[in-house]
Amino acid sequence: MNAETLRELLEAVSRGETSVEAGVRSLASLPLMDLGHTTLDTHRELRCGFPEVVYGAGKRPGEIVDIAREIVARHGRLLVTRIPEEAVAPLLEAVPEAAFDPLSRTVSCGPRPEHPEGLVAVVSAGTSDGAVAAEAAVTARALGARVDEIRDVGVAGIHRLLAHSDRLSAARCLVVVAGMEGALPSVVGGMVDRPVIAVPTSVGYGASFGGLTALLAMMNSCASGVTVVNIDNGFGAGYAAALINRTATPSPSDLPR
Repeated sequence: MNAETLRELLEAVSRGETSVEAGVRSLASLPLMDLGHTTLDTHRELRCGFPEVVYGAGKRPGEIVDIAREIVARHGRLLVTRIPEEAVAPLLEAVPEAAFDPLSRTVSCGPRPEHPEGLVAVVSAGTSDGAVAAEAAVTARALGARVDEIRDVGVAGIHRLLAHSDRLSAARCLVVVAGMEGALPSVVGGMVDRPVIAVPTSVGYGASFGGLTALLAMMNSCASGVTVVNIDNGFGAGYAAALINRTATPSPSDLPR
């Protein structure tokens, strides 16, 4: 069920085409679909504003195809993250309107607003952080946000970041992605008056402990307004940033010129 099907049901009740009792029965239990291997939450778009997102890692190609077909049929849109390489071709054959982004390992399709909402900045420290940053950007766009990607501006050459201060200040929310010592979100957090979502990545040498060093550094940030998601979780950061973007006070980039 989504907003459109609920509206149709309520309009049918108001016109007398459907009884009140039948309408109540339709709404008495939250809808779901049992695919045998997966139970789809078909009510999520109505509750949360976006259909269930498919986490592809660990799923077999046939399972991903089955899930994706049902989501597209019911909601007209789709986002699959961390899709295994062997599942890409079968999924694109089953859902030909979908597009695969190899950097973020996502597959997506569905209507996008002609004028995307607000502005989310996705800032990444190095090229090696690009896959996680791309996942955040794809996710935020799928949820209707306008996205500005600012790449390779790590603190080792801080003038690269400072050169984009106007772009940073224009965003309603910022996703800041970094590995190694994870210092970039603290610097960005000290430059802007908007929420910063820090994403530690598993990029780094041995003592980075697969991103744990960056995670702990970000959680101990001295900058106010910095929130941290899990290691390599570009999806979670992009989703949260898009929700903040919907409700944030307009930034200077949104004001009439």
